[in-house]
Amino acid sequence: MSDTLRIPLVRIAHARSGDKADWVDFGVFAWNEAGYRVLEREVTAARVQAHFAPWLPGEVDAWPLPNILALKFVLRGALQGGGARNLRLDNLGKAMAGALLRMEIDVTPEELNAALDAPRVGWWP
Repeated sequence: MSDTLRIPLVRIAHARSGDKADWVDFGVFAWNEAGYRVLEREVTAARVQAHFAPWLPGEVDAWPLPNILALKFVLRGALQGGGARNLRLDNLGKAMAGALLRMEIDVTPEELNAALDAPRVGWWP
């Protein structure tokens, strides 16, 4: 991309997460179709793995969920043996979802405007 902006993922998405044993799973949700197109391109298993590289020795699995404008990720080996065994204070999945939303992605000004200007979709009225 020639004319791109570098933005934190939180500008166009939100996340839900959880943890079980030594895995963390994320659902990263775009607010609308325009944002989802950017997520599909920018938020890959490899990019998520690189973002968490300092504390993630395991693999990252990813699944697109276009019907709900989301991507699902499972981070294996993310909790140093499990939440109860981990020495980090921020070891739970919810803290890691916040860390994921700080990941920077590349967008064109047009893509960013489309993602920010399009109406948000969801269950609310």
